[in-house]
Amino acid sequence: MQTIVEADPRFDELDEFIDGLEDKSGMLIGVLHRAQELFGYLPKEVQHHVADKLEIPESTVYGVVTFYSFFTMKPRGKYQIKVCLGTACYVKGGQKVSDRVKEELKVTGDEPTADGLFSVQEVRCLGACSMAPVMLIGERDFYGRLTPDKIRQIIDSYKRKENVK
Repeated sequence: MQTIVEADPRFDELDEFIDGLEDKSGMLIGVLHRAQELFGYLPKEVQHHVADKLEIPESTVYGVVTFYSFFTMKPRGKYQIKVCLGTACYVKGGQKVSDRVKEELKVTGDEPTADGLFSVQEVRCLGACSMAPVMLIGERDFYGRLTPDKIRQIIDSYKRKENVK
């Protein structure tokens, strides 16, 4: 019987990445970023594998994964939506924007949508207070001066990319 690691080709790709590093010391965060790109999140099996490959304690890997907010141990959608609820965004309607995003996607927490396309995360600051309220989709798509009425059009544009209605 094959183990999860043996059966999943993403582990082979992660191993290639790690084996290609000249110096593995100090590369934990880089390796975790690559692992999260491959798997979408960092479940215990992936953390254990990284610890074995880097020859470091599993507790060290877990500590880094849980310390940095950009790592997650839960599955996320293909499009990760971060809605700012920092002071400026909150005062200018950030909570209403977040509520509308969740309403449009039919989610209540940070779980992915049923189709796996979207997940929503409320964050404290995205660093664009002058454009409040703001939201970030993925790593690059930034939207500012939002109102709840603008949300459906934005989400629909991503659904069209995926041929989803």
